[in-house]
Amino acid sequence: MTYSRHLSTLIIVAVAGWLTPAGAQQAPEPPAQQKPEAGQAQPANPSAPPPATSGQSTDNSQIKKQEKSGTSNDRLFFALPNFLTVESKDVPPLTAGQKFKVVARGAFDPIQIPWYAIQAGIGQASNSEPGYGQGAEGYGKRFGADAADGIIENFMVGAVFPSILRQDPRYYQMGSGGFWRRAGHAVGRIFISPTDSHHRQFNFSEIFGSAASAAISTYSYHPSSDRNLGNVGTVWGTQIGYDTLTLVIKEFWPDIRRKAKKKNEAPAP
Repeated sequence: MTYSRHLSTLIIVAVAGWLTPAGAQQAPEPPAQQKPEAGQAQPANPSAPPPATSGQSTDNSQIKKQEKSGTSNDRLFFALPNFLTVESKDVPPLTAGQKFKVVARGAFDPIQIPWYAIQAGIGQASNSEPGYGQGAEGYGKRFGADAADGIIENFMVGAVFPSILRQDPRYYQMGSGGFWRRAGHAVGRIFISPTDSHHRQFNFSEIFGSAASAAISTYSYHPSSDRNLGNVGTVWGTQIGYDTLTLVIKEFWPDIRRKAKKKNEAPAP
């Protein structure tokens, strides 16, 4: 499972790099304005604010929906569920029932089937946890284990522990500022969590929740040769590292999304 997690992370980074333009490009200088000849229309007022683009309108609409529901309908790379990430800080608190509901939406989303299939294929190719074996039987066991690992970890970190400890499982995007400041904000979320009453405290849900899910998966359905404390620690650390990288991607995903939409909406020359 460790190798599968690492390689899946590399897939996420590769897709992010593919969507992100290679290097920031400066906008071309606008042509010098010329005085209109007689009979020609006057140019638009340069001091007037530019009209809102369709991408900005979509972002504003999503933010308003988040402020009403408290959750998001967004998807990373337009595919992977990103329902616990919000761009607005003015959102209502989530009840325990809502936490379980939104986690279930993401955990059992149909897109997770091909996602776990890819993870199982990577694990099969690298022969991670050899106790599963090879062939169709080995692949089926890896697929089931990867799916169970993901579902258990999502519920422990996003619903069970947050409900018991009254912590807020959502990720609040900073959305502006320098790269390192925003990346630090994302990494810090692993260790500091908001509470339902808008306070800040140690993120017990992430640290203890991922540890609990690692122990449950290791000692219940993983190969007997891997059922030891060392493997629990490895899985635990891998899950925290995976979640950390995912939070960084979530922080910059709106920028990637806007650039991708802007590129698709650019008129042909």
